[in-house]
Formats: sequence, structure tokens, C-alpha cells
Amino acid sequence: MEQISYYIKTRRDFTRIRRYAWILTLFIAIGGLWEPRLGLVVIAIMAGLTITAFFKGRYWCGNFCPHGSLYDVVLQPLSMNQRIPSFLKSKPMIVGFFVFFMFNFGRRMLEAFQTWGTTSFLERLGSVFVFTYLVVMIAGGLMAVFINPRVWCQFCPMGTIQKIAYSLGRKAGVNESTDQLITMTQPSMCHRCGKCARVCPFQLEPYVNMNDHNQFDDFNCIRCATCVENCPAGILSLKTKEEADSLKAQPIPEGYQHRRLIYARIQRIHQLTKDLREYVLTFVDPPTVPYRAGQFMLIRVTDEPKAYRAYSIASYDEQYRQVSLIIKQIPEGYGTAIIFNQYQEGDLVELEGPMGEVLVPDRGTEKMVFVANGIGITPFLALVQEVLTKREEVQSVLLINGQRYKEDLLYHETLRTLEKEYPHFQYLPVLSRDSMEGIPKGHATTLLKDRVFTGYKAYLCGTGHMIQDAYQIMTTNGLDEKAFFFETEEKIPDLQLPASMV
Repeated sequence: MEQISYYIKTRRDFTRIRRYAWILTLFIAIGGLWEPRLGLVVIAIMAGLTITAFFKGRYWCGNFCPHGSLYDVVLQPLSMNQRIPSFLKSKPMIVGFFVFFMFNFGRRMLEAFQTWGTTSFLERLGSVFVFTYLVVMIAGGLMAVFINPRVWCQFCPMGTIQKIAYSLGRKAGVNESTDQLITMTQPSMCHRCGKCARVCPFQLEPYVNMNDHNQFDDFNCIRCATCVENCPAGILSLKTKEEADSLKAQPIPEGYQHRRLIYARIQRIHQLTKDLREYVLTFVDPPTVPYRAGQFMLIRVTDEPKAYRAYSIASYDEQYRQVSLIIKQIPEGYGTAIIFNQYQEGDLVELEGPMGEVLVPDRGTEKMVFVANGIGITPFLALVQEVLTKREEVQSVLLINGQRYKEDLLYHETLRTLEKEYPHFQYLPVLSRDSMEGIPKGHATTLLKDRVFTGYKAYLCGTGHMIQDAYQIMTTNGLDEKAFFFETEEKIPDLQLPASMV
């Protein structure tokens, strides 16, 4: 079985400076070989990173550093992206290399200053910085490719200077109002998936190391916001201590108030398709766990680091003694590979939940439309049963299910039976790459274009592209934008929704 890497390559160039600052590295390190005075620019860089560190820690490393930009933007795609060896992050390595580097740097500076007052002084001084920049580019670049993009940064002398300056700033009390740390808005909503650790350039673990203010207070954090951009729950941000305390005072959102640790036994594994399985779990401790259709559960996949994966509840059990999770095996998926290859019937597994509220229809909702594509159909399998059997006020339920192939139409016959049994329920499957009698060709959004959604509430689960297109179509066709609810793990940068809906 091929070992799937825990760490993930992902975009880190969220600003123009971070995207193009690497050009400055080449400009100084290569151009300085012909014009040494270009190295004098490094003096400004050193001053900038030191001053910035007093107020914001290693913020420079994650947002302005030209070498960091080179590693993240140019070399990350080529990198083997392995675990950073622990000895390179150790205190002896950091201190030892700092002393070695500064000794040699100081020696070269003294040699340059011996030409003070001559016409060659600026060239000699600039050449010191050019040489340093060139060495860092080559050495750091090789480590970036063969180990990890940010290996050099673990013991970088400039990073050490920033940590010293940051420590002094803390002692002087000058950075409490300016220093923004990674902050968890609502710990109760954390999926504990470890994705923040998997994408972190420094391979830090914010989700398991929050302090009493729900902040990640680590001197090595470079405030690059990569974890913020990749958090599936969308609960990470950069905040000051005062802002974090304000967020901490907010109540736990509905749908997360009853989250708890659960032990369950795998009762049955049902192979639905070649890459889809249904795992039926019987609760052991506690023996019953009340949950609602539309919520999800976390299932533990590893102990070290302790990481979970979130899956929508696909079952409707009035006794609350079992739960069904439909899991799709993702190519090179770290969590699903473990579940598919290691979890067997009879195994005792650890869950957390139930969680979620976005897809749970409010009581009193009379008209609702469910739209899904791909594995996004999972929560609606239970939702349809619940609203049809338990919601007397419901007048109209529409389920649109967009899939690629006919074998992906999960519980197709069950949904057809419910359609016949409940006149106010309409089930509309659609296939994009396959043909099946009685089922149109197209996408989920294809079936939205000629419908009027005035008075409806819409609940969507699937790809970001589908949700984005559906929002435009449905709001144009009468849907109140505040009646649009969705779940997706993808970023939808162009979709603007009321904050309460996201």
C-alpha cells in the first residue's frame, strides 16, 4: 500500500508582494555578482524585519521575505514536501547556526569596513550582502526542493533575530495591541482534521495548541494565513488578544452545543460503488446519541497526530442507536486511505459530534429545495426522510441530484419510492456523463434554470462551482438570498453571501 503524505502543497501567495517578492532575491543574488552595490538593499530588509518583529513577531517571514516567496511560489511545486527533520528545528541547531553565521558575517563586515573612506567601500559592503543572499538562495533552495520549502527558515538567522526582537517587544509591552495571532473563533466548531497543520509552512499544529484565549501563541508562527485560508470550518483568523477575547465570549452556535466524545462499533460496511462505502456504526458509549438529519460526525483516523475526518450523517434512526456515514475514497486522500484500508467490521472507533446546523431546516419551513452533486447527496438522504415523516407543515420538497454516472445515484430506488408515497415530494436526478432512461442529461444547475423559487428555502451541498452557479440562478428566479444555505469544503471567492448564511 502506497504511503500517502500527511503534508499538503497549497497556495501561499495571497498578496502581490508574496507572489512576486522572489524576483528581488534573484535581483540581489544574481545581479549583485555584476553590481555588488545592489546588496545594500538588504540593509533595508534587515531593518524592516527587525522593526516589524517588535510589533508582529515573524510576520515578515510569512508576508514580505523575498526568500520565503522564492521557496513558497517558485520551489514549492518542485519540492518533495517531506517532514522537516526535528534536529533542524532544535535549539542547539538554531543557536549554533546563528553563532556560526553571525561570526562569519561579522568577519566579512569588518573586512569591508577596512575600506571605509575609499571609492570601493560601498561595493565591498554590498558584496557581503550579495554573497549572503546567494548562499541562502542556493542552500535554502536545495533544501526546499529535496526536503521541504521552508527548511531554511527553521534556523534562519534573520528568523532568530525576529524572535529576539519579538521577545523584547513583549517584555516592553509594545505589541499586545498590534500582534495578531492565529485565532480559533469557535473551538466547538473545529473539525480537528489537522488540515491547518498539514498546510502550515513550518509544520506547526495550531488546532491542538491553542492557549486560554483560543490563540496559537508560537514564536515560530509566521502569520502567513495559510491555515486560515484552508480551514474547512472557516473558524481561523488573525486577531489581537483583545479581539480574541471578544470572540471567546460569544455563545456556542446552535448545532454544536451537544458535541461530545463517542465510541461506536462498526456494525456493517456496505460497498456502494467502487469508491463509495457506507459505514453503519452502533453507539457503545453512550448507547444513544440524539442527532438531526443534516448534521455531521467526526471519525478519528490517527492518534499521532490526533486527527479526524468529517462526514455527513446519511441515516435517519428514531432510536438514535446507530449512525450511517457514506465515505468516498479520495485519490491520495490521507484520511479516507486509512479508513478504507484499516477499518473493519467489529472495530471500535472514536467519534465526535453531532455537529452542524447549516443544512438543518428551521421548524416551520413550508417549502424547501435540496440541491446536491457528487458526494454532496449524502446529507439529503436523511433530510428527505425526516422532513417527509416528521414535518407536517411542509408543503413542497424538491431534491435535485446531479451525478456523473448512473451508479453514483445512491439510493435511487428508495427516493423514487418516497416520491410515489408523498405527493408533495419531487425527486429529480440528472447525469452529466452517462445515459439512463427517464433521466435528463446535464448538471444539477441545469434543472434550476426554468423554475421559480419564490417562498422557498434552498439547501445545497457539493462542489463550489455548482453552489456558485446555483446561487446566481436561484436568486435570479425569486429565491431570497437570505434563504440560501450551503456546505462545501471549497473556497468560493467570488460568491458574496450575507454573513449569517456562510
